[in-house]
Amino acid sequence: MRTDLNTLAAVRNLGILAHVDAGKTTVTERILYATGTTHKRGEVHDGTTVTDFDPQERDRGITIFAAAVSCSWDGHRINLIDTPGHVDFADEVERALRVLDGAVAVFDAVAGVEPQSESVWRQADRHGVPRIAFVNKLDRAGADLDTAVESIRERLHPAPLVVQLPIGTEDGFRGVVDLVRMRALVWPDGADTAVQEPVPEELREEAHRRRRLLEEAVAELHAGALEEFCARSTVSEQTLVRALRELTRSGEGVVVLCGSAYRDRGVEPLLDAVVAYLPSPLDVPAVRGLRDGVEEERPADPSAPFAALAFKVSATPTGRLTYLRVYAGTIEKGDTVYDVGVRRGERIGRILRVQADRHAQVDRAVAGDIVAVVGLKSARAGSTLCAPDAPLVLEPPGVAEPVVSVAVEARRSTETDKLASALARLAEEDPSLVVRTDAETGQTVLSGMGELHLEVAVEKIRRETGLDVNVGRPRVSYRETVGRGVSGFVFRHVKQDGGAGQFAHVVLDVEPLDTESGFDFRSAVVGGSVPQEYVRAVEAGCRDALAEGPLGGHPVTGLRVTLTDGATHVKDSSDTAFRTAGRLGLREALRACAMVLLEPVVEVTVTVPEDAVGAVLGDLAARRGRVSGSVGRAGAAVVTATVPLAELFGYATRLRSRTQGRGTFTARPTGYAPAPTGHPVVTATR
Repeated sequence: MRTDLNTLAAVRNLGILAHVDAGKTTVTERILYATGTTHKRGEVHDGTTVTDFDPQERDRGITIFAAAVSCSWDGHRINLIDTPGHVDFADEVERALRVLDGAVAVFDAVAGVEPQSESVWRQADRHGVPRIAFVNKLDRAGADLDTAVESIRERLHPAPLVVQLPIGTEDGFRGVVDLVRMRALVWPDGADTAVQEPVPEELREEAHRRRRLLEEAVAELHAGALEEFCARSTVSEQTLVRALRELTRSGEGVVVLCGSAYRDRGVEPLLDAVVAYLPSPLDVPAVRGLRDGVEEERPADPSAPFAALAFKVSATPTGRLTYLRVYAGTIEKGDTVYDVGVRRGERIGRILRVQADRHAQVDRAVAGDIVAVVGLKSARAGSTLCAPDAPLVLEPPGVAEPVVSVAVEARRSTETDKLASALARLAEEDPSLVVRTDAETGQTVLSGMGELHLEVAVEKIRRETGLDVNVGRPRVSYRETVGRGVSGFVFRHVKQDGGAGQFAHVVLDVEPLDTESGFDFRSAVVGGSVPQEYVRAVEAGCRDALAEGPLGGHPVTGLRVTLTDGATHVKDSSDTAFRTAGRLGLREALRACAMVLLEPVVEVTVTVPEDAVGAVLGDLAARRGRVSGSVGRAGAAVVTATVPLAELFGYATRLRSRTQGRGTFTARPTGYAPAPTGHPVVTATR
C-alpha cells in the first residue's frame, strides 16, 4: 500500500481554464509536446490539435467539449482536462472542476482578466480548486505582465505572487527570469527547450527588486516565511517554495507565471510549477458522501472501498464511454460496481487511459485516477459508482438551467423516431441540454445555454446521423415573479364523487422575496387547525404550482408563501387533498397578485476599433442595452453593457457588418431583470 500512496503523491489532476481565445488549447498542446506525449506541435488554426478533435471544434477554432489527456513530467503523471472558454459551454467547465484537484488559469497578456476568465475563476472558487496563473501571449503587441497581474488583483481578488520577470518585450520576448531560483531561462529561436543562463546584467537590479517584493508578499501571508524574513531580512529558496505551495493549496495566493505558448516559451517552468505547487489527490480533503443518510468520508486510498464519480458520458463508434474520477479504492476489468442512483450493479468491460479521442487500455484504476470505462449502460454524468457492499452517494456537479430554446423537427415524418433517439443521446451526453415536448403545440423543444450551444447540438445531430433537421427561431426562457402580493387568500378544495371525498381549506399570504430567485414557504398556523403532515402537503402543492405562472405559463420564482390558517374534515381530509389545495390555491392567489415578467439578461463585452464605437453604442441602445463602461485598450475600445438575451440573437453578424469584420464580443449571464410593460411577451399574455 505504501507504494500505491507514493505513486498517488506523484499524480496531478488539473484543468486548463480561461476566456475564449486566451490560448488554453495551445498551452495544452505545448504541454503534450514538452512531455513527449506528442511528437509534433498541434495548432488550433491548422486543425491539428489533440484535444480539439471534434470536427466542429476544428471548423470553428474553439474548444466545445472538455477533453482529457494524460502525460508525464519529472516523474509525475499529469491528468489534464482542456476545458471550453465560451460561456455557452460553462456546464462542461463545471463538470470538470467538480473532479479536479487543481487548475492552471490562462490569461491574455494584452486583455488581462476577461469576462469568462472571471466566470471560470468564480466556478473554481465554489469548488475550492487551487490555481496557478499563466499570463500567455507575451509576444503580442501591447502585452504587459504588470497590467495583466493588476487586473487579476482587482477583478479576481487573490494575492498574485509573481515568480517570473520577462526577458524582452512583445516580439522581442525570449525568456524569463526565475525569481525563486534567481536564474534566467532563455529559449533560442527554433529551440524546444530552455537554456539556463545568469540573470542578464540589465535586468539584475529589477530582478532583485521583484524578488524582494515577492518575499514581502509571501511573508505577509505565511507565518513560516514571516518568521524567517524577520530573523534574516530575506527568505530562502526552500522556504519560499514551501510557502508558495501552501498558499496555493489554501487559496490565499496565486502563483503567476508568464510566457508565450504559441512560440513554445514558458511551458517547462509552468510544468515545474504544476508539480511543485498544485496538490496531489493525497493533499486535498477526503471526499465526503452520504451513506444511509449519514455523512461519511472516503480517503484517497487504493485499499479503501471503491468510490467514483461519473462526470462525462460520450458515445463513440466503439461504444459508450463513461469518464470517471476515482476517489477511493481500486477497480479492475471485469469488476462489478454499484450505481447508487439507479440501484443496480454494472460490470466494467474495459478501463481506458484517455488521450482525447485515443485510448490506451489499462488493467486497473486506483484512487486519484481519471479514466474512461466501457460497459456501463445506466450511468449518467453525476452518477456515483461504488463498491456493492459499501454504497456512498457523492454530490453531483451542478447543472445550470437552460436559457434558450428552439423547436426542432425532422424534415421527413418517417425520421421522427430517429431524431427523438438522437436528441435523447445528446441530452445524456450533455445534461445542460433539455429535450421536452410542448404541451400546447406538440413541438419537440431543445433548450440549452445559448445560441451557439444549440447550434452545435443540432449540427452534431446532422453530422452523426445524416438527419435533415428543421430548426425554429430561438426563444429565451422567461420567468414570472410577484410584484405585489396578497394577504389572507382563502381557498377551499371540496370534491365528492362517491366514497371518501376530498376536503382541504387553506388561507395563504403571498409576498415577493427580496431576491428575484428562489421560493420560501412558511407556516404560521396556530392551534393545530392544519396538522403538520398536511402543512408539508400544502408546501408540496405550492411547489407544483410554481411550474406555470399566470402571465404566460413561465416558471414562477422570487416569492414567499405563508400558510396562515385552514380547516380539516374528520373523514375527507388527506395529504392528497391538501396538496391539491396548495397547488390550486397558489395558482388562484397568483392571479390575484400583480405579476412581473422577468427576462434573462447578459453582460456583453464588445471590443471594436475606436472609429466604430458610436455605431456600436447606437446598436446596443436599440437592443435595450445599458452601457456600464467603456475603456481604451491597445488602439481599440472595450464597451461593457447589460443587454436582454432575446435582443442578442444574430448580434455577431450585425457587429461584423458594422465594424467591417473587426469587432468581437463575449457575453455571460447575469440573471433576470423585469421586462418592460410594452414587451411583446407581456402584451401577448395579458
